[in-house]
Parts: sequence; structure tokens; C-alpha cells
Amino acid sequence: MKRTFILFVASLTLVCLATSTQAQETASATATATIVTPISITKDVDMNFGNVAVRSSAAGTVVLTPAGTRSATGGVTLPNTAGTVTAASFTVSGTSGYTYTITLPSTALNITSGSNTMTVTNFTSSPTPTGTLTGGSETLTVGATLNVSAAQPAGTYVSATPFNVTVNYN
Repeated sequence: MKRTFILFVASLTLVCLATSTQAQETASATATATIVTPISITKDVDMNFGNVAVRSSAAGTVVLTPAGTRSATGGVTLPNTAGTVTAASFTVSGTSGYTYTITLPSTALNITSGSNTMTVTNFTSSPTPTGTLTGGSETLTVGATLNVSAAQPAGTYVSATPFNVTVNYN
């Protein structure tokens, strides 16, 4: 009996040693997603360089800043009767506090009066190159350079297609 008892205890010890003890722990996590207000841009005011005079002997430019002020170079002068002068203006809307990037045209925009053409280049904006949506919106203004040829014919020049300003969340 003593032998059986010893054999039983030895077998039980071997069984206990052969059985590995596994510790198991569990952690939990939640999944979250935040839907932000889609960014949007709306045109408020078109760009207008106003009245421009040109000498027949020299080409020049009119630089319109995003603040709506203009200056002339070369053979271009700005008459005292300025006409309507406005930088393009847009409202950018979206989630308050978010920043966004601004993409302006990188190629020349043709404006025409009949068969006569001028180009608009060097688009600039305020803010640039990024903006912040304070209170969920911000005003974005765009200026550019009007390239005027020597002896540019008189007329009202308008672009056949509008130029694009693109905004994207950062």
C-alpha cells in the first residue's frame, strides 16, 4: 500500500509538472472616427484690374495684389478714373481650427476682347500658401499680374473660362 501511495504521489507530481499553466489577460479598445465638415470654397467677387491705359510704344503690366491695390510697370498707366478694381474673393468653409492649402493657377489665363488677347499670370493669394478656418470660415483673396502688349487695342477683356482656386485640408 505504501508503494501504491508513493506511486500515486509520483504520478500526480508528474502530471502536474507536465501540465503547463497558462496565464491569460485581456485588454479592450474602442474604435473612433470623426467626420469633419467637408471643406468648400465659394466665389464672392470676380477679379477686375479696372481701367488701364497703354502707350503705343511699350508693353507693361498691372499688378493687382490680394488686398485689391494695383501698380503699373512699363508702358502701362493707371488713369485717375480707376473703374472697378477688385481682387478675386472667396469664402472657404469647413471645420473650425483646421488648416488648408491653397492651389492657384500655374498657367496663364487668357482674357479677350473680340480677337484681341491679354494674359493674366503670377496669381497670388492672402493667406498663402495655407489658411486656418477660424470659426469655420475664412476669406481668401487672389490677385495677379495683367500682361499688356504695346498698343493693346481698347476694349473690355474677359476670360472665356474662369480660373480655379483649389483648397484642401492639411
